[in-house]
Amino acid sequence: MIPGDDVSDYDLVVRGGTVVTETTRRTDIGILNGKIAAIGSDLQGRETVDASGLLVLPGGVDSHCHIEQLRPEGGTDEETFLSASISALAGGTTTVIPFSVQFKGQPIRDTLAAYHRLARNALVDYSFHQIITDPTDAVIAEIPEIVASGIRSLKVFLTYDPLYLDDRQYVRVLAAARRAGALVTVHCENYEAIRWRSAALVADGRVAPKYHVWSRPPAVEREATHRAIALAELVDQPIQVFHVSCSEVAEEIARAQARGVKVWAETCPQYLVLTSADLDRPGFEGAKFMCSPALRDAATRDALWDDITSGVLGIVSSDHSGFSYDGPRGKRMNGSDAAFPDIPNGLPGIGSRLALLFSEGVGKGRISLKDFVRLTASNPADLFGLAPRKGRIAVGADADLALWDPTKQVIITNALLQHAIDYTPYEGMAVTGWPVMTVLRGRIVMRDGTVQAAPGSGTFLPRAPYDFIQPAGVLADGFDASAFA
Repeated sequence: MIPGDDVSDYDLVVRGGTVVTETTRRTDIGILNGKIAAIGSDLQGRETVDASGLLVLPGGVDSHCHIEQLRPEGGTDEETFLSASISALAGGTTTVIPFSVQFKGQPIRDTLAAYHRLARNALVDYSFHQIITDPTDAVIAEIPEIVASGIRSLKVFLTYDPLYLDDRQYVRVLAAARRAGALVTVHCENYEAIRWRSAALVADGRVAPKYHVWSRPPAVEREATHRAIALAELVDQPIQVFHVSCSEVAEEIARAQARGVKVWAETCPQYLVLTSADLDRPGFEGAKFMCSPALRDAATRDALWDDITSGVLGIVSSDHSGFSYDGPRGKRMNGSDAAFPDIPNGLPGIGSRLALLFSEGVGKGRISLKDFVRLTASNPADLFGLAPRKGRIAVGADADLALWDPTKQVIITNALLQHAIDYTPYEGMAVTGWPVMTVLRGRIVMRDGTVQAAPGSGTFLPRAPYDFIQPAGVLADGFDASAFA
């Protein structure tokens, strides 16, 4: 940073970088009062950052990550808002949407209030998804208030104890969301099929981490996705399908999109980089790669890139859901010989998301720079009601920027990612392209891997009603059953 001219129009000028908007050009960005005030040449600021040779991209928007999530037995996940924020900023992400969970038999308000308190330590800007696990009459009655408070997305699980919803419960949430003006996001796997297959595998002595993959083949994800879409179409309620792992599932989504159904979908770096073979590592090491949906084989992984370039998969989130390898809450909490159903599954990735997609996508010619920006920033901002404030480099938007050295070669290590989890599944992986500076609302919050933001400097982003997620207006027989259910 160097002093600007005495006659300065802006608080900060990012000068001479290659700025990626709807076009890609070398230009300056003038920042005033935390907002992008100008994009042009020869701008003068009280402070100036020389971005020559760097890409200037919007700060990443990670619309699917689990941070300090409350647990039904008490306590929280290991990853705190402080540690997750540091990792996010170090990796070029400036906005996150984690989850507030509603526990069975309990109201939404109490845990949501607790989650707001925890998030006060955030260094990044944030909003929430509200998980619904028990859509009783009382909980359904709370949803309009929760949505009006700025939380315009509900999350449901079609598998997992104790989160699972049956079809009737799922439809109730869809109908409540339609009435309140919220998006529904869905974890699509068939609960009973996984339970049946897991029991058979355990009975046959197939309990190692690699059999986690066998317990939930693509068919259980495909079926649940088809069902989730069909019921959403019945209600005329827009949904997003989380963490698509294979093209079989993407095909279900593409067919629905072609019918005009308002369904969107995302995938995650683990499905683009890792494979099911990683779970077959010696001893208990495969547990480090357990996530749901499960990792697929190399051919399936490679085919998923086509679903990104076609636009069927429009977002790449982290699904950061880390459990350490060791420790009382880690992968080995039930012992190093635990059967796969008793091993926590989820992978850390909030700090590695952007670099992995940049290196494997842009660096290898699979996607363009503009695709990268859409997948990691503008599309999630649009879908979740954060635009035009977030997700783009545009006059009037928050000055959230990530300055990338596209030629910087980095070997990923756990220490580099600065999260709370004691491992990364990407340990030792070489990537090309890395963020060297992150700017949040006009403040330099990371430089060369050192995060310099203060705890609590992040801000909650309430989301007002927005047209993007309005129902399509197509109802079976023209009857809106959601008005009565």
